[in-house]
Amino acid sequence: RIVQGWRAGTYPALRTPAAREALESVLPGLIDAFSRAPDTVHAITRFDAMLSRLPSAINFFRLLEAQPGLAQLLGAILALLTVYFDRIISIIRDFPSDPATRRFVYGVLIAFLPAVVIGVAAHGFIKQVLFESPMLVCIMLILGGFVLLIVDRLDLNPRYHDATRFPLTVYLGIGLAQCLAMVPGVSRSGSTVVAAMMFGSDKRSAAEFSFFLALPTMTGAFAYDLYKNRDAITGAAALDITVGFIAAFITAVFVVRHLLDFVSRRGFAPFAYWRIVVGGVGLAAVLTFG
Repeated sequence: RIVQGWRAGTYPALRTPAAREALESVLPGLIDAFSRAPDTVHAITRFDAMLSRLPSAINFFRLLEAQPGLAQLLGAILALLTVYFDRIISIIRDFPSDPATRRFVYGVLIAFLPAVVIGVAAHGFIKQVLFESPMLVCIMLILGGFVLLIVDRLDLNPRYHDATRFPLTVYLGIGLAQCLAMVPGVSRSGSTVVAAMMFGSDKRSAAEFSFFLALPTMTGAFAYDLYKNRDAITGAAALDITVGFIAAFITAVFVVRHLLDFVSRRGFAPFAYWRIVVGGVGLAAVLTFG
């Protein structure tokens, strides 16, 4: 029934014959992609919701026709975005008229700003010095594990239970903590979640805000790296990089989807022990084999 509505031109983006013709050319691939997605029903309904809000879709369909592999990625993304899709759409819709929504968006941007400044200023040092030290990675994995264990045992009294209503100073503090993740071996999500908790957030809203902050951070880091290496990137390489970025984003969404409940129930101890073991094994290997 949903597909019949698309073919009938129910939405503004599908009312021209050219748009419906473009849809028909990619529809078999889309149906196949949705059938392979982790949750077929959610993938189709989210795609339908997306189509209903697009003013035009013909160029989008032509892109899918030119790159059929993107349809598979699209299906996976739409299926895994079930937790936050509606919230993201409502944020976009309410931003012009709702002061609380605007405040949250400004909070995300405030948290994102330190990473922009430090990331651009220290890009060369981070890539050419910090990322060339396997020992540093192992040490930071171990230290991060102990930090998680300590935080997990603290008797914290959360004051904030809604990630959209943190004070602006808390957003800034979380953003500064995120910059620690520029050191290899430091977890971006771990640093932001721990910082949010130390500033008074409960575990669930801390993990939730970490996801929202990841949206501009991951996109910005990807775009900046792509820009810095633009002369060395061919068309095929650009496609490979884009696919890799989308795959990483899908993984992040999937992890957050289950991380919220897991952290709320069991805390950070399993992640902490994993970091300590992996870092210890890696450090022993570096010291033994050089």
